[in-house]
Amino acid sequence: MAHSRRRYSHYLLDLDPDLGGELDLRMRLAARPAATAVTFSLERGELDLARWLRATAGGPGLLVLAGTLVGYARVVDRMVAELLGRGDLVQPEGDEDEPEFVCCDVSWRALEPVRFAILDRSFAERVRPWPQLTQVLLARAERRVHHLAVQRAIAAQPRLEVRLLLLMWHVAARWGKVERGGIRLALPLTHVLLGRLVGAERPSVTHALRRLSDASLISAADDGWHLHGSVADHLNAVGAGEEVQRLLPPLAQAGRR
Repeated sequence: MAHSRRRYSHYLLDLDPDLGGELDLRMRLAARPAATAVTFSLERGELDLARWLRATAGGPGLLVLAGTLVGYARVVDRMVAELLGRGDLVQPEGDEDEPEFVCCDVSWRALEPVRFAILDRSFAERVRPWPQLTQVLLARAERRVHHLAVQRAIAAQPRLEVRLLLLMWHVAARWGKVERGGIRLALPLTHVLLGRLVGAERPSVTHALRRLSDASLISAADDGWHLHGSVADHLNAVGAGEEVQRLLPPLAQAGRR
C-alpha cells in the first residue's frame, strides 16, 4: 500500500498555472491567496483513494498535479483501465442511494509517484468569486470524458493490431516525446495494462505486439515504447481500411503524403 507524504496547503495557481489561464493579471493576483488547497503525495503502487475522495465531498475532487496513475473498473470477471495524469480531476463516485443492478469495483494504481490537491467544499466556496477557475475544472472533466470516449471507440476496432496502434498513438499525444524517426512513450505500459486499455487478453496482446515489432513499427526498451514513423504509416502497414485512415486528424494524415 502506498503511503502519503507532504500534506501541506499551497497556492494552487502556482502549482497549476494553467488553472488560472482565463484570469487577467489583476484577477490572478486576487485569486491566488484564495485558491489554496492541501496537497499530498502517494508513492508508486496500489492506491487507496477512498478516504481522500471522501475529503473532497461537496467540492470538485482530487486534482492530479504530477505523475501518472491508472483507474481500473471491474465488472464480474472483466477489468478495463484508464490512464490519468497532470491536470486530470478524480471525482467521488455517484450517489450511493442510486439503485444499481450491476456492481462495479473501482481501484487505482500509480505508475509513478503522484501528487494530488484536495479540492473540497471549502475550496469551492473560496474560489466562487472567480468562476473562470471552475470553468477550467469543468473543461478538464469534459476532456477526461472525451478521452474515455476515444478509448472506447478504439477498443471497438475489430483487429487487435489496429487497436494497439491507435491506443499507443492516442496516449502518445499526451505522454509521448518526439525523437528521431518517431515518438517515445515513456510509460510502463505492460502487456496486461495494454490489454485492459483496449479490451484484450494478455496472451493476445503479446502476440500482436510481437507482430508489430517484427514489422518494425514499435519496439520496447528500458526507457519505454518507441513508435517508429507516423500513425498513418502504421495503419497503412497493417492494412487498415480506408474507412479507418480517413478518420485521422489532418496533422496525422499529413504523414501519408
